[in-house]
Amino acid sequence: MTNTNNIDAKITDNKALLDLLFQMADDDFIISYRGSEWLGLAPHIEEDVAFSSISQDTMGHAAMFYQLLEGLGAGDANDLAHSRASSDRKNAILLEKVNGPGHYLVEPRYDWAFAVVRNYFYVLAKKVKIESLKNSSYLPLAEAAIKINLELYYHHLHWKTWFSQLIKAGGEARTRMEAAISIVAEDMDGVFHLGSYEKEMVGSGLILSSKELKNQWFQMIQPVIEDLQLSLPPFAMKTGNGRLGEHTKDLDDALSTLNEVYQMDPTAAW
Repeated sequence: MTNTNNIDAKITDNKALLDLLFQMADDDFIISYRGSEWLGLAPHIEEDVAFSSISQDTMGHAAMFYQLLEGLGAGDANDLAHSRASSDRKNAILLEKVNGPGHYLVEPRYDWAFAVVRNYFYVLAKKVKIESLKNSSYLPLAEAAIKINLELYYHHLHWKTWFSQLIKAGGEARTRMEAAISIVAEDMDGVFHLGSYEKEMVGSGLILSSKELKNQWFQMIQPVIEDLQLSLPPFAMKTGNGRLGEHTKDLDDALSTLNEVYQMDPTAAW
């Protein structure tokens, strides 16, 4: 019989586990913030409510991952979310990019097509990862993945519906969506990348390899792409690799806004 305690102790000591948790947490943290910037700006009030709910769920998922990190001695969950420098963040660069030109409070000229494509592609990638994490060798992570998966079903359905309907609308809608697909593809590989410890992650049974995750993503989206008569451009990491701490000014600006209230009194009960 396998000694579960020995397995847990081995994994808990593994830098690969910490790196994976930071990736999952930081991805959800920043994409949920970008979602929150659409409040009051979505195409209609029903979408305002739905997108806000999805962003809130996603921030909750980030909190779950930060709490797992806290339990492993990585630091206070709130500090991990709010006090780390951009160079310490592990999120994919695609997720930190601004929604469009302008500022939320001053002439925001956001791109809804970009929002739909980025969120649909990311949620599908997250769904593939969560399915893998449900079988993770680290039991607390597997249990968290099971809980997250319940909400992810609706997130995926939401963005898949928007994606399909805008493409099927044809005309300007399809043109803008195809342009957004090209933009998202330029940095989509960063979402699948598992950083410096991928070999250890896979070897210890934490998660499937980035290649396998990417293959599963394509298998899931292929029927949708065929139905809509689309072709996907090659995926790349044009702007850099966020898993290695490479980030843009967009992330610095986002963190400055996100952390403004927290930094007023980090010792307060949040």
